[in-house]
Amino acid sequence: MSPDTEAASVQERLDLAPPLPLAGRGHDSGGWRLLRFLVRRPGLVLALLVVAALVVAAFWPEVFTGRDPLRGVPAEILRPPSAAHWFGTDELGRDLFARVVHGARVSLRATLVAVAVAFVVGGGLGLVAGFVGGPVESVLMRIVDVLLAVPGLFLSLAVVTALGRGTMPVALAVGVAGVAGFARVTRAEVLRVRHAEYVEAARLGGARWYSVLARHVVRNAAGPVLVLAVLDLGTAVLSVASLSFLGYGAPPPAPEWGTLIAHGRDYLSDAWWMSTIAGLVVAAFVLSTHRISRALGGEWEESR
Repeated sequence: MSPDTEAASVQERLDLAPPLPLAGRGHDSGGWRLLRFLVRRPGLVLALLVVAALVVAAFWPEVFTGRDPLRGVPAEILRPPSAAHWFGTDELGRDLFARVVHGARVSLRATLVAVAVAFVVGGGLGLVAGFVGGPVESVLMRIVDVLLAVPGLFLSLAVVTALGRGTMPVALAVGVAGVAGFARVTRAEVLRVRHAEYVEAARLGGARWYSVLARHVVRNAAGPVLVLAVLDLGTAVLSVASLSFLGYGAPPPAPEWGTLIAHGRDYLSDAWWMSTIAGLVVAAFVLSTHRISRALGGEWEESR
C-alpha cells in the first residue's frame, strides 16, 4: 500500500470514529445528567421520596417510631391527630402512626412477594413462548388467555380461598393474578428483539441459542418488563390491601393497611382518621409508583 493510500485510509477511519470526550466537560457526566433530570421533575423526586420512606418503614420501622403498634393506652382512646399522636389513636388507644408504619412491613413485603412471583412466572412463560415459538407458544399463550379472562381480584379471591387466609397466601394469590400481564409483555418484547439484525447476526456467527438468549434477547427485552414491575407494585399493593380489607390477610391485631381501613370504617362518624389516613398512605404509594414507572418508560422509549 502506498503512503498516500495508507494516509487516506487512516484519515477515513478517524473521520468515522466517534469524538473523544473533551477535558473539562464533567458537567455532562452521568451524575450531572441525572441531577438535571430530577431537578426538572419535582413530582418524580417527591414520588421517589415517598416510595423510599415506605420501603424503609417496611424493613426498619424503628427509624420512624419507637412505639409499640399493639400497645393500647385506655386514657388515649380515639384521640385525633396531634403532636403527641401524628395519625391519632384507635378505639383501644393504640398509636395509629406506629400501626401504619409497622403495617408497611406486612403490606409492602406481601406486595414485593406478589410482584416477584408474577415477574418470575409470567416473565418465564413469556420468554419461552416468544423465543421458542410454534406449538409451545400456542399452548402457553392459551393458558395466559384463560388467566386474562378472569378479573384479577376474582382470580386472587379464588386462589386465596384455596390456599387459606394469611399474608403469604394473599401475596401468592396476587402474584398469580399478575402472571398474565407479565407473560404478554415479555412475549411481545421477545418477539420484537428475536428478529432484530444483531440477533440474526449472532446466530449466523455460530453463537449457541442460550448465549443469544442471555446476551441479546433478555438484555434488550428487559426494559419494558422492569417498567411493568414498578407499575405493578401499585396494583399489587391495592390488591393486597383489598384482600386484607375483606378479611383474608393476617388476623388481628396485625396492622395491615387493608385491615386498618376495614377496622376504621366502624368509627368514621367519630374518628375519621382511622380509615382515612391509612387509605391516603396506600394512595400515595400507588400514585408514586405510577409516576416512577412513567419516568422509567419515557427514558426507555428515548433510549430505543
